[in-house]
Amino acid sequence: MGTFSSMNREQKQSVFLLQAGTFLEYFDLMLYIHMAVILNELFFPKSDPHTTSLLAAFVFCTTFIFRPIGALIFGWIGDHIGRKSTIIITTAMMAISCIIMANLPTYAQIGIAAAWIMTICRIAQGMSSMGEIMGAEVYLTETIKIPARYPVVSSLCIAADVGGFVALGIVSLVVSFGLNWRYAFWIGASIAIVGVFARMRLRETPVFLEAKRQWLKKEIEEMNVEHDPVRGKKFNETWKEPVQTKTLISYFLIFCGWPMCFYLGFLYFNPVLKESFGYSSEDIIRHNFLLSTMSVISSIILTSLSCFFHPIKILKVVGFSMLILMVFLPFLVMGLTSPIQLFLIQAVILLIPLGAAPADAVFISHFPIYRRVTFASFLYALSRALMFIVTSFGLIYLFHYFGHYGIWVLALPITVAYLYGLNHFEGLERKRKLYHDFYLKRVGVVE
Repeated sequence: MGTFSSMNREQKQSVFLLQAGTFLEYFDLMLYIHMAVILNELFFPKSDPHTTSLLAAFVFCTTFIFRPIGALIFGWIGDHIGRKSTIIITTAMMAISCIIMANLPTYAQIGIAAAWIMTICRIAQGMSSMGEIMGAEVYLTETIKIPARYPVVSSLCIAADVGGFVALGIVSLVVSFGLNWRYAFWIGASIAIVGVFARMRLRETPVFLEAKRQWLKKEIEEMNVEHDPVRGKKFNETWKEPVQTKTLISYFLIFCGWPMCFYLGFLYFNPVLKESFGYSSEDIIRHNFLLSTMSVISSIILTSLSCFFHPIKILKVVGFSMLILMVFLPFLVMGLTSPIQLFLIQAVILLIPLGAAPADAVFISHFPIYRRVTFASFLYALSRALMFIVTSFGLIYLFHYFGHYGIWVLALPITVAYLYGLNHFEGLERKRKLYHDFYLKRVGVVE
């Protein structure tokens, strides 16, 4: 409550619209992922089990492979045209792709064309969801002041997780009552269209507008640099602010952790559920629906903690906790005797994921204004594309050769790299005196 009391009406309205839009975007994005066990059989040719696993991994990865290209496109739009434009365009893309998927004939009806169209729609959804959430996070980072900024920006992650949760709920209803799966995509398309019109009410961020005004004076400022060294120095600090390579690498490493946790939490153990415990595709959907509550609970807890502790401190605790869990994970999995035990393991992974929330605003603030959307979204997209490919395909082959011990090959280096990235940004915050001043701002000692 204290967080929102420090915000004006326009800021609160922006937060609500962006939260609602992020919910809608991730509802649509996760709809296919959680329904994949059913839709892959409808839109792709059937093969032997090994080939089917590779095909499923390919379809899953297409959502993320082209995200870096989308990041460059939407990053340019966000940094040159406006944050608002990026958010509206990406929401419209999601709505259009959902409409196409809701009406797409199956593989049995039109052959391989169904697989290609579905894949293209998944690519479009992946690109739009990436641009949407990064655009929204940048928007709020530039609109809300510290310390309210941290929980407010992190609240977008709650909206995204709730979107995935509701998507799984819809999928569960479709499966349980034997409804037509297309109804779920029509619901997704409808709410995405509502999101497009709702977000048109947003205003551009003051930080970006001020930067645009300064840009119009750039030629005059550059002419005066040699005549006014002090003014020239200030100008160069604003417009030629460098970004350390170490900062870019650290940001990338931090975002590499979440794909691994998501895959382990929702997808890696599906064969175990089927082969060891006799789960059907419908049973797995219901199992994952219950698991999705863990993601929502985790986001709520981490966001709440950011009201009292610096976000990087919170994530360091999460990172070390995950490191301990990954060391023991293969032994825990090999000792399974019931699906409840497996559920508890998956739940813990999803409760302490190696994510960026609630420190998203911290990381974004260390990029220059005119390259902020491009840097943040491109590195975010690149990490997702690379790590979902490495995780989904890598774990298939690692399990083939090493069994569940293969988890160590990916999980341990990724977790250590995550902690390294956090340590770098902790140093940057200390240099800005934000690591300590956060507490002073929270209690109102400093402005």
